[in-house]
Amino acid sequence: MEAWIVIGLLVVAVVAFATEKISVDLVTLGMLCALVLTGILRVDQAFSGFGDRVIILLAAIFVIGAALRETGVLDTLGSMLAACLGGRPLWLMAALMAVVAGVSAFMNNTTVTAVFVGPVIGLARKVRVPPSRLLMPLAFASILGGTCTLIGTSTNVAVSGAMTKLGMTPLEMFEFTKIGIVCVAAGILYMAFIGGRLVPERDSATDKESDMMRQYLAEVVILANSPLIGQKAFESDFSALEFQVLRIRRNGVTFDAEPHERFVEGDVVLVAGKVENLIKVKKIEGIDILEDAVLRNSGVKMRDAQVAEVVLTPRSSYVGRSMRESHFRQRTGLSVMALMRGDASLMHHMADEELQAGDLLLLQGPAERFKAFEEAGEMVVISQHQFSAETRRKGFVLLGAFVTAVAVSSIWPEWIPETIAFVLVALMAVFLRCIKLETAYGNIDWRLLILIGGMMAFGEAMRGSGAADMIAESITGWMGPFGVFGVFAGFCLLTVILTQPMSNAAAALVVLPVALEAAAALEASQRAFAIGIMLSASVSVLTPFEPSCILVYGPGKYRFSDFIKVGGGLTLVMLAVVLIMVPMFWPLK
Repeated sequence: MEAWIVIGLLVVAVVAFATEKISVDLVTLGMLCALVLTGILRVDQAFSGFGDRVIILLAAIFVIGAALRETGVLDTLGSMLAACLGGRPLWLMAALMAVVAGVSAFMNNTTVTAVFVGPVIGLARKVRVPPSRLLMPLAFASILGGTCTLIGTSTNVAVSGAMTKLGMTPLEMFEFTKIGIVCVAAGILYMAFIGGRLVPERDSATDKESDMMRQYLAEVVILANSPLIGQKAFESDFSALEFQVLRIRRNGVTFDAEPHERFVEGDVVLVAGKVENLIKVKKIEGIDILEDAVLRNSGVKMRDAQVAEVVLTPRSSYVGRSMRESHFRQRTGLSVMALMRGDASLMHHMADEELQAGDLLLLQGPAERFKAFEEAGEMVVISQHQFSAETRRKGFVLLGAFVTAVAVSSIWPEWIPETIAFVLVALMAVFLRCIKLETAYGNIDWRLLILIGGMMAFGEAMRGSGAADMIAESITGWMGPFGVFGVFAGFCLLTVILTQPMSNAAAALVVLPVALEAAAALEASQRAFAIGIMLSASVSVLTPFEPSCILVYGPGKYRFSDFIKVGGGLTLVMLAVVLIMVPMFWPLK
């Protein structure tokens, strides 16, 4: 009976993780409570995962990554890359992927993508390459780089911790680096000769629809005595500003703009236009950005305000809520001038449009407000950051300490364990004032830590209740005719499939206990199965659901199908590398 209860909870968890109607941390805590109330786990067993060294290790890595971002070290690397490479797109993409993968091998891939988005867009403009050609390879490289070391991604750390809980020897820092390097190299070759040719060049499109997609959508209000009053929608001064008139809101009623529709005072016009032209609107008599007009009427001083493009991160508290519902302006102190969302148009009044991860916003407000909300992980400013020489110097000192900690903890783990080494570097980041303590706490992904700690306990419940045995026997029965390799390949493929609706760490932790039971039944290498599942969870780029891919989705003007077309082939190549190389270094029998 206990086994069926655990299997039922597993199904509920997978559905909940996939739909994301309820936050993953709440789902995890709810499952732990259910396991305790049904007597499957004791209280100390249910929450033992939160005291695991893995949780502390990941928290320290989050802080170090945020500190390196705050000090501008990664921006410097991007600038150096731009200076060293000319306008050869193929070499530029390959070099970019190599650099990003190397950095991502020691940092969270979402953080790496976030800090490189701005510099890469600037680099693309410098060498006159469409940003879409570089942003997707950037995201893929940050994900593949995580396969190179134990701390390259939270999935690796989580699997190592789960292996320890199950009585196995934890993974070493560079134990699977050789496979990771092959994954990165294969990824670069694939993108250089196949994937790169499939990446769309949205910025160079000439058709009307594609041109619309690369423009911001803004709401412009027609003021009293405006020369636009009485002009026809498609023959108005908006054409001189290179705007496309899409819809008009008049007296609370919104309708599509018709060619012969004439403007009247008070009309709110939804237009599509480039950033530079939207900013010009602020200086033209008779029209104004709607948000600016609202702010001026409320007495807000706009003289010292700055304008910047930002992309909403998957962690942003504004995702899934409209600007009106979340009180965006009041909470952030920033006004939304315009919005761009990949290839999609607005369906509602801008204030009522539900925001999505990857949305590009053109914001206006004080510089300190941009900084505060970027530090909080709510958004990424797509512009060149300015850092003082002293701040950058501290950043390189911190980078040196981080590299030293990796080397020392790998060579002499008995002298200074990796967890202690990284905690010391995180403390150093705070004491050197590379990052504020509040910012450090704000950059720790607490939801992920709760997910990992809880899923470790859930793995113990699957094992102790016999649920893992039941599922393992079923999968072994299906794949058994193909031998041990067939079962191994089946679990790796299952992990890749589950990473589409679930987070990588969740997928790996769900499959791991089942796969280890199957390996034990087949008298196969449990370590080989564990490493295969871990790597399979980290190489799936079939859809843009991975946070790194979401961060480039808006800035690259991509469509969902672009990731299936480009990432699908890359995922198959990566899966083939895992299936071939893992048995070579860790024989299945």
